[in-house]
Amino acid sequence: MNISKRVSQIKKSAIHEMTRLSKQYDDVAFLSWAKPTSGTPQHINEAAISAIEKGLTGGYSQSDGLPELRKEIVKKLSRDNKIDADISEIIVTIGAVEGLAAAVMATIDPDDEVILPTPTYSTHIRHVELASGKPVLVPLLEDKNFDLDIEAIKNAITHRTKAIMYCSPSNPTGTVFSEKQLREIAKIALENNLTVITDEAYEYFTFDDHKHFSIASIPEMKKNVISVFTFTKSYAMTGWRIGYLHTDKEVIPQIKKAHIPFAICAPVASQYAAISALNGSQNCISEFIDHYLKTRNLMCERLDNLNSVFEYKKPGGSYLMFPKILGEKGINSVEFSKKLLKDIQVSTTPGIAFGPTGENHIRLSFCVSEDMINKAFDRMDKYFK
Repeated sequence: MNISKRVSQIKKSAIHEMTRLSKQYDDVAFLSWAKPTSGTPQHINEAAISAIEKGLTGGYSQSDGLPELRKEIVKKLSRDNKIDADISEIIVTIGAVEGLAAAVMATIDPDDEVILPTPTYSTHIRHVELASGKPVLVPLLEDKNFDLDIEAIKNAITHRTKAIMYCSPSNPTGTVFSEKQLREIAKIALENNLTVITDEAYEYFTFDDHKHFSIASIPEMKKNVISVFTFTKSYAMTGWRIGYLHTDKEVIPQIKKAHIPFAICAPVASQYAAISALNGSQNCISEFIDHYLKTRNLMCERLDNLNSVFEYKKPGGSYLMFPKILGEKGINSVEFSKKLLKDIQVSTTPGIAFGPTGENHIRLSFCVSEDMINKAFDRMDKYFK
């Protein structure tokens, strides 16, 4: 069978490979999964059950999503993101991933360049490659807590550059890009007529004095931003596969041309669940934030005791961190993660999965329980003595 060069050149996902390998072992301590371990809040489950029992979920919705859900999204964007939106500017998507894919397909032609500050979520790189675009990887400033390198981004722009794509709070580093820096990105985009594609999956999970800022809240950026959000992280709805994007209403019909052949529409039962997520109690988000702050601090404490093995930057957001490997010279991040899994059944994610600048790092997730973190680090404490 003939396989396209576009697909065959893409390397196997190191993230999913570690998940596959982990299934070969018993009693694994998982620090590799970027998914909430808490269940979906009950009122959200009940809304989906009710919709099913009423016979509301057997058919397709409009391709851009249920009008009542898009109305709730508009309210949320105004309240939490300071984005002035209309339901005509919303598409409900199959998680953030499909929304990002549709956004890239609608804006990128073959050989167009997309600037991605890296390390970044590996799927962003894949999206650009699948659109036959060219990912231009601009390293983050690790010594400044993985901040954006504004000058390097400016210098990376060529006549082929069409977009800047980023995730904040960041997967995998946990960095929250500041409003000041994102306003500089907006200025660059406007000066060069670039599209900014944002992944704001971890928008609510910020700690200490860090604040999430949506670049689409800048009025001048109205026609230059595609903002992508998800219910996956905020409401522990990983398996529901439900998210949404917002952009200028003139761009929406073009993104729908990609969205429809990818998806037709988002799962209707999930859309009813999402309505309940938005108009129901938001206490679950506060509870998740409290839990993640506690588990972040615990993971930092445990890493401090392994300071000859790892060096880390305290994450300001998300529920992920990206320590650098110090104590194992001569092996790469894939070998290091496989060694931890084989020798002590601790599952981590190799840093190379997030771009070349991720090498010599591993990604750790602290959305798990305190017991899971302690189990993993108890094993590593003994192993690295």
